[in-house]
Amino acid sequence: MMPGTLKDLIASDVDLVFFELNDFAELHRIEGKEIPVVIDNDQLTKMKQGQILGVAESDTLIFARVSDMPKRKAPGSLLNVDGRELIVDDWTENKGVAQVALRQNRTV
Repeated sequence: MMPGTLKDLIASDVDLVFFELNDFAELHRIEGKEIPVVIDNDQLTKMKQGQILGVAESDTLIFARVSDMPKRKAPGSLLNVDGRELIVDDWTENKGVAQVALRQNRTV
């Protein structure tokens, strides 16, 4: 049996390791749907130090499977996470993984 392509192996790693609930991910409710999510505020700190545009005010950085997430939202949009309306600062998608920088809605 031939091994899969590198893309197949990366996709498998994303599912089997990164979003494995016993390893990295935790269940969170995104827009009412409970999905495996990885919160990585250490990476957010690195992004801020690198002065990545749009994340200076962000409080939280989440990773989730694109297939589990709602349709991609534009910066400034609201995303309900665990019952809290957070503001999307940045949303990128790469190899089936959504990376979303969020900040608290401080006007409420």
